[in-house]
Amino acid sequence: MSVAAQIKDGKIVETTTASSLANSTKKSSSTLDKDAFLGLLVAQMKYQDPLEPTSNTEFVSQYAQFSSLEQMQNMSAALELSRASGLVGQVVSVNTTNSSGQTTQIQGKVDYVIYENSKAYVSIGGSLYSLDDVYGVADQEYLDAYDLALRFAIEMAKLPSSKEKVTLDNKEKITELNKIYNEMSDYEKSFISSDDVTKLKEYTKRIEELVKDQEENNAK
Repeated sequence: MSVAAQIKDGKIVETTTASSLANSTKKSSSTLDKDAFLGLLVAQMKYQDPLEPTSNTEFVSQYAQFSSLEQMQNMSAALELSRASGLVGQVVSVNTTNSSGQTTQIQGKVDYVIYENSKAYVSIGGSLYSLDDVYGVADQEYLDAYDLALRFAIEMAKLPSSKEKVTLDNKEKITELNKIYNEMSDYEKSFISSDDVTKLKEYTKRIEELVKDQEENNAK
């Protein structure tokens, strides 16, 4: 049976599942476990040439080599599961190939991981993807900064196309955008395009000029 490793309260919880990603609850036919190896070893001893028997030393050496290989495989599996488990809660990018062979990219948060048939899989939006297909990980700070920069750019695009077209009707929005920008961290500001920063400064200066002109006209 396959083993599913889900994450609860920050810990891996192993449970059994009746479904397999390979549509089978049996072990992969390409996998040689210790029982199978011992069976082959016994058969080798049983049917060896009695005139030229294999030495006990060679049997022990073969078993030692297999045990060493098995330990390496177990260590590799543990490392892969640990790496996959570390992605739980993270937003990752995955390469996925459809039935026609076309490769596309998806992005989403990893809900849990499953390990079976010596491979780790991540669950994103209810679908499973091989850990090998994960090519990028984004932390929450990056995503928040990116979203903030995107919203800022959208609001900037709503302003007039040039500073000459700026009027006092734009004062409130420009003031608001200045407040948002000034409250950003240096990291968040690094996501704002230099063109938008320059544009905001020019528009702010233009508003100051219009306000000054209005005050002077009112004073007359």
